Amino acid sequence: MTEWGVVVVLITLGTFGIAVVRPIITLTSTITTLTAVVEQLRADVKEQEEHSRESHKRIWSHNDEQDKQINEHEKKLTEHEGRIRNLERRH
Repeated sequence: MTEWGVVVVLITLGTFGIAVVRPIITLTSTITTLTAVVEQLRADVKEQEEHSRESHKRIWSHNDEQDKQINEHEKKLTEHEGRIRNLERRH
């Protein structure tokens, strides 16, 4: 192979190397950025899950209190209805 042939081969290999290495570097940079974004999203989702869990506990606790109040009111209504029936029977 002549000197010019060697030069052409080296230039071709250099161009090929640049053509392959540059996208790989860009891809690596993009993957690194995406990895950081995914980690942040993972942390955000975990925080949201914890917040939601606490909110649901408060909601269910409030719901249980309301159920107790409704049951008490129903008992009172039943008692009042019984008293009203007794009064109506007397008259």
